[in-house]
Amino acid sequence: MGVIPVSVVIVSRGRPQALRLCLTAVAQLDHPRFEVIVVACPEGAAAVASRPDADRIKLVPFDTPNISAARNLGIAHAAGEVVAFLDDDAVPEPTWLGHLCAPFEAAEVSAAGGYVRGRNGIDYQWTARRVNGRAEEAPLVLGGMEAQVFAPKPGQAVKLQGTNMAHRRSVLAGLGGFDPAYRFFLDDTDLDLRLAAAGHTVAVVPRAQVQHGYAESARRGADRTPRDLTEIGASLAVFLRRHCPEAERGAAWLTFRAAQRRRLLEYMRRGPLGPDDVLRLLAGLDRGYRDGEERPLSEPEPIGPAKTPFLPFPGRPGAPRDALVGRLWNRRKMRVEAARLAGLGHVVSVFRFSHTALYHQMSFRPEGYWEQTGGLWGRSVRSGRIIRPCLFKSRVHAEVERVAEIRGSSQKESDLLLQAQN
Repeated sequence: MGVIPVSVVIVSRGRPQALRLCLTAVAQLDHPRFEVIVVACPEGAAAVASRPDADRIKLVPFDTPNISAARNLGIAHAAGEVVAFLDDDAVPEPTWLGHLCAPFEAAEVSAAGGYVRGRNGIDYQWTARRVNGRAEEAPLVLGGMEAQVFAPKPGQAVKLQGTNMAHRRSVLAGLGGFDPAYRFFLDDTDLDLRLAAAGHTVAVVPRAQVQHGYAESARRGADRTPRDLTEIGASLAVFLRRHCPEAERGAAWLTFRAAQRRRLLEYMRRGPLGPDDVLRLLAGLDRGYRDGEERPLSEPEPIGPAKTPFLPFPGRPGAPRDALVGRLWNRRKMRVEAARLAGLGHVVSVFRFSHTALYHQMSFRPEGYWEQTGGLWGRSVRSGRIIRPCLFKSRVHAEVERVAEIRGSSQKESDLLLQAQN
């Protein structure tokens, strides 16, 4: 079987800097046949136009605060057999698309989702979960990192995250894509339940990974402090009307509201929010819920064939992998070399450790390389030991091995570059 062509859809509004970083990472994907579709506001469109590969990106202008409508525009222009979705404040690992789309080689698989790492680039933000018609989620145990396929079950679905999911276009278009009644929040969960109700099979792919930055928006601050919960309340009301028996909706709403209140009180305890902020945000949540109860509902219309032909994006299939390792005082030298190698088309990982027990962070830099920093004796995975006595070389090898399966790093290369740095 040949390589399945994939359309990667990215929706962006008001976050051009995050979009630039996202596209820089997308340009390093090692999948051999994909296109990139960006549905963006004027700021995002300008960010796309400023890139040297702008002529290889399908740009769809859209400046309305409705993520479902924006994603549907992306689907309308998607000419791939599979449509993958990525948020503008996320960066994919180079192997992301290849892992995510591998299950579609089986004809029965209609959708797939991967794992999402949080802002520190190491700990998981989302893994495998199920969801029901009350919008209640529960862990889905896989027992390893191999992809696993799940048949639909009545009243529940595999929960796919909008920042790391893919759908067979024929199925997605036939279902009408995303429901525009969800302007923000639960649009992907609604689609999950519609897929399950229609009897479609879904794959969970742990090795398909992205890092989600939670960039600032009108709804949250840079530190994730909530600014407005109105659309969250409205989307929940729409979701419960769609999927929850009427007799259970009141209880589901109260459970959700109580959870949101606890979340806000935790922010107040930590300092970002005051009592008046909590009251204001809860009032917005309530107002949104009332609006969602009255919002007109209709069945999404099927989406037709792609409006534009497939536009291959170059990516970096088969790109060399480099690992630069060193100590704190080598920072400038390593960054210069990493940027040089990334400019040559390599996938580059930098591992830089200080003689401390600081926790580790992994980030993707605008220059186009990955960088892990932290203390030689500090935690990387947060469930590990707080203090980890070790030698420099053994710690480097352990961290390179930890990311090798996802990024495609080579232990042999890291040995050579380790010697060069010491």
